[in-house]
Amino acid sequence: MNMLKKSDYFYELPEELIAQTPAEPRDSSRLLVYDRKTGKTEHRIFRDIKEYLKPGDVLVINNTKVLPARMFAYTKNGGKVEVLLLKRRDLTEWEVLVKPGKKAKVGTELVISEELSLTVKDRTETGERIVDFHFDGVFEDILSRVGSMPLPPYIHEKLKDKDRYQTVYCKTDGSAAAPTAGLHFTKELLAEIQAMGVQVAEVLLHVGLGTFRPVKEEDLTHHVMHSEYYCVNEQAAEIVNAAKREGRRVIAVGTTSVRTLETVADENGFLRPCSGDTSIFIYPPYKFKCVDALITNFHLPESTLIMLISAFMGREQCLALYKEAVERRYRFFSFGDACLLL
Repeated sequence: MNMLKKSDYFYELPEELIAQTPAEPRDSSRLLVYDRKTGKTEHRIFRDIKEYLKPGDVLVINNTKVLPARMFAYTKNGGKVEVLLLKRRDLTEWEVLVKPGKKAKVGTELVISEELSLTVKDRTETGERIVDFHFDGVFEDILSRVGSMPLPPYIHEKLKDKDRYQTVYCKTDGSAAAPTAGLHFTKELLAEIQAMGVQVAEVLLHVGLGTFRPVKEEDLTHHVMHSEYYCVNEQAAEIVNAAKREGRRVIAVGTTSVRTLETVADENGFLRPCSGDTSIFIYPPYKFKCVDALITNFHLPESTLIMLISAFMGREQCLALYKEAVERRYRFFSFGDACLLL
């Protein structure tokens, strides 16, 4: 029987286990290791991950960078509106989320600062706005002055250091949320892992807010994923393909890397260099083509991400693992602890 009901992915989570601040240092967070072959779990610290890696393994990381995508704008009558950048369409045109939407009808002009304003051009089927920004100079520079980090809605503490919502290897501006499994790596830990003979392949997926969007449909086959931009370059494809040919493990860092790899891979797990938009939705039963192991955080009940994890390790096993994590007081979600699924 196919497990295609949203409620099949519910679990009880005490609110105090939702991490409000990141672990300090990054690699001191806890690591729950699960072996799919034996069903055995181990409880470690993230920096111990080296003990589970071996020469020839390939770690696939997502080098996207989170934009300070959250800003406040004002209507000409002085009404305040929150604007959240979702996806760039061209130099000045973006898809954004606006709250409250009633203050952002098509044709409305909103002022963010002396340097930046926007005009609402259109409304999407799902209620987002297509807007045109007006500015002189470099958009990213202006954004760094007027925007703030778009922390998930369940984080209520103010972030002291905005770099802590970026990975140490982030490069390409464009995400509305961090690829959070990568937050546990320090530059030193990555260097030590590479010195062991583990290769690192960098892919890109700009994380959209679809990640936090609740699944509204009880029947999962009716859920529509938001599309996200991805890019796999020649170098990353070559590293992964060589591993696949030689039977070496491909270990995805985070669900965003999983979605990128599984979007691009052919039936045998081989990649071709390409870029585009993906709206892949992975839930049981799904046959993984490329990913052999996965590093990931703990995800929200009934989210598309816990469905992806269930596809990888089995739904009952996933819910049992989460129950164990709750009992052992692991920290959950974006700033929480990590799992290594082998």
